[in-house]
Order: sequence, then structure tokens, then C-alpha cells
Amino acid sequence: MKLFVILLLTFAQCLANQSTDQSLAQTSIIPADTAWMMVSSAFVLMMSLPGIALFYAGMTRKKNILSVIMLNFGAISVASVLWIACGYSIAFGGENAFFGDFSKAFLSSLAVDMSSPAAPNIPESVYIMFQMTFAMISCAIITGSVVERVRFVPFMLFIALWLVVVYAPTAHWVWSPVGFLANDGVLDYAGGTVVHINAGIAGLVGSLVLGARVGYKKEAMPPHNLVLTMLGISLLWVGWIGFNAGSALGANAQAGMVLLVTHASAASGAITWLVCERIFSQKPSALGFCSGALCGLVAITPAAGYVSTLSAMFLACITCVCCFYFVAILKPKLRLDDSLDAFGIHAIGGAISGVLVAFFAKEGVEASLEAQVIGVLVTIVYSGVLSWVLFFVIDKLFTLRASSTDERIGLDISEHSERLC
Repeated sequence: MKLFVILLLTFAQCLANQSTDQSLAQTSIIPADTAWMMVSSAFVLMMSLPGIALFYAGMTRKKNILSVIMLNFGAISVASVLWIACGYSIAFGGENAFFGDFSKAFLSSLAVDMSSPAAPNIPESVYIMFQMTFAMISCAIITGSVVERVRFVPFMLFIALWLVVVYAPTAHWVWSPVGFLANDGVLDYAGGTVVHINAGIAGLVGSLVLGARVGYKKEAMPPHNLVLTMLGISLLWVGWIGFNAGSALGANAQAGMVLLVTHASAASGAITWLVCERIFSQKPSALGFCSGALCGLVAITPAAGYVSTLSAMFLACITCVCCFYFVAILKPKLRLDDSLDAFGIHAIGGAISGVLVAFFAKEGVEASLEAQVIGVLVTIVYSGVLSWVLFFVIDKLFTLRASSTDERIGLDISEHSERLC
């Protein structure tokens, strides 16, 4: 009897396995690719929670550190809910080259074993989550330009509208199989235009609409705790493996190559920034190391699947020199209060590397300089105009900027009634 039960259970398991294998065969879902994409999604989530929050928090003043973290966490949460509600559908739904539809709104038609045309080897649920993490960190990046003077609730409203009218359509243009920029040959492997230029330009517009912080260029505004910033860049550096190598959409040889060039670019960027500091008679700084590493990571993002290791290192060096010049030399002359250099590193770096892809692409990769320039310019103009409209209207209706008194007290107290002990 015991033997019979064992045989029966074994037979049932075989039937279950066969059923699973047939299901996998019908949907083309590959378990190894699915596992890698789930890990990659977790890596990118780590970049946002807690990576970029710690990175930004360490660079702000003590009286605003909780406010900065709340801005990041709030933006991530708002972006997640709206991505499920309509963002994913706008970005990856429909057959229109310019704007998706609402056929996937609230993911009502999502099935467990369903895959996406954009990622046929993994469940669509995993692809939705992976793309959601990109939307989340894009919204979080914007906070770096407006911290220490923006009010929490109006800014959350901006993030909600920006995700729907700016980020999701741009993602559709570049990453949807029917997007017009994708069909025009624009190469953006993991978000140079969609994430970095988009968010950096929005940050620039926000800083201009809000104006400079009280006391900017008149008072010292030293970072509160650079150890937090270094912890943040460490998490970003590791998490970027999921950001870039995950964009291979599977556990394959390309993902391995992308992992290598991503790390090489980050290291090259960090060293280049420190060298630039020495050339301009500055001491090599912890903040400079963090900025350089981030710049290298931004530089490789649009090119990760298209360049060799050596090209990735050169690309990082060139991009880093340009970003250093803007952040350390040009920005003070312009008196631009891009608080934590979201524009200076993400938008500048993303635009430069996005164009340079055409020069550094490997043999066999069809990279057009004209297409890359058009992709960069279209993103800059679209994000700039729509972001300005959103910031302007929300500011008029709800007042985006904290009062000068609240700024002096600190937004931890004025916005959240909490303080860091």
C-alpha cells in the first residue's frame, strides 16, 4: 500500500511537470530568465529604497534630511501605484507609435503565465515590476534638484502627473516595439533618455520655477553626513547591475557583458572625477568620488549593450569630464541651484553619452548619429516643456515652495513635524 501511494504521487508529479512544461512551451517563458529578471528588479528597487534616498540625504543639511528621504519614498510610492493604474498601459500598450492605450489599465487582464511582446521569455508580471522600478527611480532622481525648499504634498502631485504625461509616453517612444523613436533607430539600452535626461531636465525646470534656496551662495550649506552618501552610491553601484544587465531581459551572454562594462564605467568615472579635482587644485574628495562613480554609471546606461569594455571606459571618462566642468565650474557662474546635481549629472551625462553611443558602438550595431541626436533633443524638449507646465500650474494652485521661515526652520519640522535627533 505504501509503495502504491509513492507510485501514485510520483505519477501525479510527472503529470504536473508535464503540464508546467507544456505551459512554459506555449508561452515561451524561460525559468532561468525569469529568475534573473526577478533578481534584477530587486536590485533596481534597492537603488531607490534605500540607495538614492541615502545618497541624497547625506548631501543635505541636518534640518532637511528626513524631508529628503520622505520626498524619495513618497515619489517611489506614488509612481508605483500609478504605474499599475495606467503608466504601464500607456508605455507598453496599444499599436500607436506616439502614445499607448488603456487596455492594460489596472492590469485587469493580466494572467499568471502571460508574457509581453517586449519581453517574451519572462512573465509579464515580472516585466511590469522591472519597468516599474525604472519609473520609480526616475521620479526619485527629480528630487535631487528641488530639495530643501519644495513642499511635500504639491510635489507628490507633480510626480503623479509627470509619470503619466511625461515618463510613460517617453518610455513608449523608446522601448515599446511600436514606438516612433525605436523605429527611427534610437538606441537607449537602459534609460539614458527615458530615465536620466527625462528626470534631469524635469529637475532643472523645477529648480528654476522654485528659485534658489534661502541663503544660496551667501551661507555655507555643507553636507550633513557624507558617510550616508557613500553608502548610497555603494547601493546604487551594485543595484545598477540590475538596471543595466537586467535590460538584457534574460540570463544570457549579453547580460554578462553588460555587467562587466557597467562596473568598468563606474570605476573609470570615479577615478576621472578625482583626477579633475586634482587638476583644478582641489583635494580628492569623498563627494567627488561618489559623483564620479554616479556619472560613470549614467554614462554607460544608454550604451551598455552596444559597446566594448574599453569603449565603455573611454565613454565614462569623456562624460565625466563634461559633467565635472558643468557642476564644478559652470554651475556656480550661472548661480543655478540644482541642489544635488540631478541635472548636472543625470541630464548632462545622459545627453552626452546618448549621442556618443553613435561613435563608440561595436561593429555590427547599427548606430546613427542623426537618430541619437534626435532622440536626445526630442526628450529634452518634451520633458522640458511639459515639466514646466506642470510645475507652473501646480505652483499657482497649491504653492510648491515652502516659505522662507519654514526653510530657515527646516522642512523636517515644517513639513513633517519631525526632526533628526
